[in-house]
Amino acid sequence: MPAPSTPTAHIPPRTLTIAGSDSGGGAGIQADLKTFAALGCFGMTAITAITVQNTLGVSGVHAIPPEIVGAQIDAVASDLGVDAAKTGMLGSPEIVHAVAAALDRCSLTQLVVDPVMIATSGATLSSHDTARAMVRELFPRARLVTPNLIEAAWLLGREIHTEDQMDAAAEALLQLGCHAVLLKGGHLDQPILSDLLLCADGTREVIRHPRIATRNLHGTGCTLAAAVTAHLARGLGLTEAGRGGIEYVTQAIAAGARWSLGRGNGPLDHGAGNACSLSR
Repeated sequence: MPAPSTPTAHIPPRTLTIAGSDSGGGAGIQADLKTFAALGCFGMTAITAITVQNTLGVSGVHAIPPEIVGAQIDAVASDLGVDAAKTGMLGSPEIVHAVAAALDRCSLTQLVVDPVMIATSGATLSSHDTARAMVRELFPRARLVTPNLIEAAWLLGREIHTEDQMDAAAEALLQLGCHAVLLKGGHLDQPILSDLLLCADGTREVIRHPRIATRNLHGTGCTLAAAVTAHLARGLGLTEAGRGGIEYVTQAIAAGARWSLGRGNGPLDHGAGNACSLSR
């Protein structure tokens, strides 16, 4: 009788989210893990904060000690390995420094930085000192930075209301040390949304897609950054990863528009397009 064959060893794409926990499940590490799984990646976490929130907003934040944040990154990178990572809510300059040091220790270079500063509800999630630390320590280490227009305006100290102003803002963000920026145009008042990918090497892509009528937009920024991270971990180039991330988020928004979860800004359907989608 022949001996049973040994299964072929397989390492799935490995993705790490360094972000806060959302008790409502729509944003933060919860959204990131759902996105990673939907796009065929093995997701891991380094939790930076525990937030008390639901669809109505954020009512409390408990920061994790910086040394514990760094230790989480060390633990997963040294054992499981990380093909791509993303950051979300970081909360303090000390946590930013701990993350930067851990990235260097673990030689993590496939990094997407989502400069989470203000929640959709309007709650402030980052101080000016934290934003400055993020620009100084994480922007140069990131392969891509993914601000929305409000975050970009806050970082640059200028208003952004038109596509021409988006172009100028993206150029200014590159001057802050970014290698590439995906500037999200969802806050522009127009039916067709424009997201701008601009790289330091001159690569420029404008990705247009229709605005979807929905009140369920909680976690869109986290989800986009996670989707781009997943595509990078799977070996896609930056332009393809950006386009793929936007396509995934658009599908998740469209599917989640049919949901009625909570009394405020509801979540996306991260399983959109899969047999397990809760919208089916």
